[in-house]
Amino acid sequence: MKIMIVEDERTIAELVGETVQKWGFTPVLAQDFEQVLQTFVREEPQLVLMDVNLPAFDGFYWCRQIRQLSQVPMIFVSSRTTPMDMIMAMNMGGDDYIQKPFYPDVLMAKINALLRRAYSYMEISSDVLEHNGVVLNLRDGTALCGEQKIELTKNEFKILGILLRQHGTIVSRDKLMRSLWEDESFVDDNTLTVNMTRLRKKMDELGKLGFIETRKGQGYIIP
Repeated sequence: MKIMIVEDERTIAELVGETVQKWGFTPVLAQDFEQVLQTFVREEPQLVLMDVNLPAFDGFYWCRQIRQLSQVPMIFVSSRTTPMDMIMAMNMGGDDYIQKPFYPDVLMAKINALLRRAYSYMEISSDVLEHNGVVLNLRDGTALCGEQKIELTKNEFKILGILLRQHGTIVSRDKLMRSLWEDESFVDDNTLTVNMTRLRKKMDELGKLGFIETRKGQGYIIP
């Protein structure tokens, strides 16, 4: 799958290109910012990352031009942070908006989520889980929310992963303990309580108070 990167700051464009390539996508970097539409038509990318401030014409202009031809998923990536810029991006046909500077993992979570929605018939590989602003990195066991990042223990990582994969569904304590036991970590009822308490405290540090809810007599749920 091709991802077209329309970014005139070469260093940022190359870094984003390297990031998407590591995740198995083919980056297409815009070279001539007066010929963005022609590049899009020639390359036929499956997703576009669009900066707002560009030479000649801004990203809103190119979004309108592309939207006359295609409904390809488009994410605006910009240092402009006013609500009006975000509203403009959505009104012009953008699907998401991410502010600079950003975590590469957050960008990739948004890319993968948007690709899954747009191309639901395709299997999109992902090394992250994302829900309601929380991104769990499956490679290094960290969790992100905005500019905040936390380290998770092995059990905390396992618990959060299970709950994120089944968000909207109540997961029983027994199921969590069985899952952790399969991971060669002996977990009794008290151990699960301690790990859950620590995990919730870390989620609070991310600014996600009440992210994990308790359903008395049933288990836990991330709504």
